[in-house]
Amino acid sequence: MAEKLKPFNPFDYFETQEEINAYLQECFRDEDPNVFVSALGHLAKHHGIAEVSKATGLNRESLYKTFSGKVQPKWDTIARVMRALHVDMTVAA
Repeated sequence: MAEKLKPFNPFDYFETQEEINAYLQECFRDEDPNVFVSALGHLAKHHGIAEVSKATGLNRESLYKTFSGKVQPKWDTIARVMRALHVDMTVAA
């Protein structure tokens, strides 16, 4: 019998909010902005796309497309998802 594997989600393995914050900060610092978008997508899936959809007012299909890696999401979408997931970023010079 073949073993069923589920997609890897790093947020399934973090135990503290500090670990989650550190991971998101590292992803944000990456040269490729898609790394942060992908991490945000993993966090959204960890919380449940349906719940994020309700909180943002965006439909689930749009959220799946946003985090598919095939489109470049608008900042408004990213900001709404971040607010829904209580992700607060600080800008420092």
